[in-house]
Amino acid sequence: MEITVCRAADVALLDEFMGSSSAVSFHARRFARQEAGAGTYLVAWLDGRPVGHAEIRWGGCADPEVRAALPGCPELNGLAVWPPELRSRGIGGALVRRAEELVRERGHTVLGLGVAADNPRAAGLYARLGYQPLTEYVDRWSYEDREGVTHEHADPCTFLTKPLPSGPLDVK
Repeated sequence: MEITVCRAADVALLDEFMGSSSAVSFHARRFARQEAGAGTYLVAWLDGRPVGHAEIRWGGCADPEVRAALPGCPELNGLAVWPPELRSRGIGGALVRRAEELVRERGHTVLGLGVAADNPRAAGLYARLGYQPLTEYVDRWSYEDREGVTHEHADPCTFLTKPLPSGPLDVK
């Protein structure tokens, strides 16, 4: 498996293998944020096809309660592994660890991420990786589907954080 920063040519492959139900591809939106300097979109590859992704949002979580609790904290968002039979094989953990490396390289000492209350599998992964609860919040988001219908979502979540070590890493 290889993890790379998303390139323009990768967006079509992401749409093909890890589709989006919105009118504008969420992969294209994440890539656009990366191009604007607001994020870094990571893609996991296995045998030449995308099997996972995650976005570092350098400006942090949009929720006001989270921003007040930990201003300036980058957020890892949109972690996914697809197809489902590839889950629990280390792809998600590898994406999180790569994001942590990039966050450290930019001089940040903490990384945060949200986990939905109805996603105990992801919560277990994050706990194993050392993430601890900071605050509860409601993640509000919307998208327009291909028929032009806007879908609004409000998911109860917990924002988790992990302090990142400073100084050189002991890589084996």
